[in-house]
Amino acid sequence: MPSSPSEKPDRHSVIWLVAAAGLTVLLWRFPGGNYLLYPFTLLATWFHEMGHGLTALLLGGEFHRLEIYPNGSGLAIYSGELFLGRVGRALVAAAGPMGPPLAGALFILASRRRSTAWLGLVFLGSLLLLSTLLWVRSPFGLLLLPAMGLGILAVAGWASPWLRGFVLQFLGVQACVSTYHQVDYLFMEGAVINGRLILSDSSQIAQNLFLPYWFWGGVMAVFSLVVLISSLQLAFRD
Repeated sequence: MPSSPSEKPDRHSVIWLVAAAGLTVLLWRFPGGNYLLYPFTLLATWFHEMGHGLTALLLGGEFHRLEIYPNGSGLAIYSGELFLGRVGRALVAAAGPMGPPLAGALFILASRRRSTAWLGLVFLGSLLLLSTLLWVRSPFGLLLLPAMGLGILAVAGWASPWLRGFVLQFLGVQACVSTYHQVDYLFMEGAVINGRLILSDSSQIAQNLFLPYWFWGGVMAVFSLVVLISSLQLAFRD
């Protein structure tokens, strides 16, 4: 059944969203740009760490806590024997870098209709609040995430239908392109997070499977781009 006029996606906005994605990548490379994009960096970190933690839960592990730090880094702490063993541990490692682009793609697709755009914003805002209650334990995260969640719920409740859809689209694109903000991390063997040297997600995948860490970093970088392009094509097709 064809969409009613009020439910049709605004295809013209895709131009602005792609422009915003390109501008975002450029700003990351200039001094001061990170300050403008700081809230989106922190949201991407939350997606990343939730990807680790929720995947560990799905595979039979325990998700203990989530930590987010002012410099934009984070940690998801989990334990337990995982279903599929080494493959399961590799999936948990991959779920971090893949969390932002997959979540972003879902939000871009949800923005296609006014009703699902509203649901997407309510879901995201509510999940931010729920994750704070259940898993967030770092002081910075306890202050930041509820504020972000309440702000998104406010948009869902009081913004115009067009603005709700655009905000959800914009957040989706920002989540997808955030992979390229930390693209160096995908090709690193290890990283220092909160004063501790830990294996990167790419290295953890390589440790549990095969092939070098830089190969898996490349796979995840390409996958993120494919997810972004595919979701935009689906959202704005006739």
